[in-house]
Amino acid sequence: MFERFFVREDSLRNVVKDGRVRGFCLAVKNANYRGVYLSLHNGYFLEVDGVNYPREAQSFAINGLPPRSFAEIARAVHEHWDYPDEGILHVACPGGLAPGRHRIRIQQSVLAAYGYRPTDEEWVRTPPVPGSGAGSDKAPDISEFMLELQGEEVVA
Repeated sequence: MFERFFVREDSLRNVVKDGRVRGFCLAVKNANYRGVYLSLHNGYFLEVDGVNYPREAQSFAINGLPPRSFAEIARAVHEHWDYPDEGILHVACPGGLAPGRHRIRIQQSVLAAYGYRPTDEEWVRTPPVPGSGAGSDKAPDISEFMLELQGEEVVA
């Protein structure tokens, strides 16, 4: 339902650390209008210009904390991600993205927002791969965006 609006279109930037471009980042919102406990956030299916960036290449910054892996986020059981709050999806990609427009295909994976589903216990033990359709909650489709690279973000 909200998947067409959860990526901020002017947020695509290369990430510079220690003087070198280490990857790129973009701002996202939770696609669930209720928000979720952060531990339910399972990562993204992410394809940029035909290149797939798996969950292992991704980290996520939210609530004023530095980027964390999704394995770390799975343990953030008392931390909430409210609907209006932006998070920053960081992607490891040595050299980053070239200047210009980029075709972004993305799907957010949130395991469950409320209630009990038969898959809940299985997904806690073995989270589904983002983009498989499993765990897509309110963003069941892979969305496509054309984003212009906005420059660089320097991180400590």
